[in-house]
Amino acid sequence: MKPLIGISCCQKSFGRFAMLNHAVSDTYVRAVGELIGGVPILIPANGSQADIDCLVERLDGIILTGSPSNVEPALYGGDPHPPETPEDHCRDAVTLPLIRATIELGMPLLGICRGFQEMNVALGGTLHQRLQDLPGRIDHSTPMQSLALVRHAKAHAIRVVSGSWLHRVAQARDIAVNSLHNQGVDRLAPGLVAEGHAPDGTIEAFRVAQASGFAVGVQWHPEYDMDQDAVSRRIFLSFADAVAAYRTGGQRLSTVGD
Repeated sequence: MKPLIGISCCQKSFGRFAMLNHAVSDTYVRAVGELIGGVPILIPANGSQADIDCLVERLDGIILTGSPSNVEPALYGGDPHPPETPEDHCRDAVTLPLIRATIELGMPLLGICRGFQEMNVALGGTLHQRLQDLPGRIDHSTPMQSLALVRHAKAHAIRVVSGSWLHRVAQARDIAVNSLHNQGVDRLAPGLVAEGHAPDGTIEAFRVAQASGFAVGVQWHPEYDMDQDAVSRRIFLSFADAVAAYRTGGQRLSTVGD
C-alpha cells in the first residue's frame, strides 16, 4: 500500500459566481505521486470543522503548502495587516494545530513557504510581514510575471549551516533558491534550529530540534523546479525516506544534524 500524504489546501473563490473552493497547486500533488510515491490527500481549509486527530491517525506524512495569503498576525502578536493583504483564517485554524499534533506524534512534516511560516507561528515564533520594508533586507518577493520560468527562477543564494539536514541534502554549503514571499521569520520559535540563511540574514530553512521524526521547513518552493534541480528533488526524496521509516514503525528518520 502506498503512503497517504496530506497536503494543506487554501480557501479560494473560483468560477463565474466566485464559489468557495479548497485548492492546492498541482505541483504538490505531482511531488507526492512522482517523488514520494504516495497518494495525495488534500486537507481542506475547513477551520473548526477539521478533525485533527483523525488526520494524524490516518496519514503517513504532511506537506504544508505555499499560498498568496499571509498568516493572521493576531496569532503571533503582530500588528493587523493592511486591508488589501490576503488572509486565510480557516487555513490557519487547521494548519497550526495540525503542525503541533504532527510533531508530537513524530509523523514526517515538510513546510514550504507559507507552511514554513506556519510552523514558526505554531511553535511560538513571530513573523515580519514585509521583509522588503526592513532596513538592510533584500526584496524576497518576485514580481508576478506571466512567464513561469521568470517567476520561479533562482533569486538569491542561501548559506547552509554545516552538518545540518539541509547540508546533507544539498551536499553543498551554498545553494541558489527561488523567492516568492513577503513574510519571513522575525523571532525563531523555541525548539527550532536554523539550517540556512539568505545573504541579508533572513532564515530560509529550519528543523524542529527535538522532534522524534522528520520535521523541517524551507522558505522557498522546491516543487517548482523539482524536475530540473537536484537539491529540490532531494528535499522530497529525504521526506519520502522519512515517510517510509515512519510507516515501518521502527527507527524513524530524524533531521538532527551530525
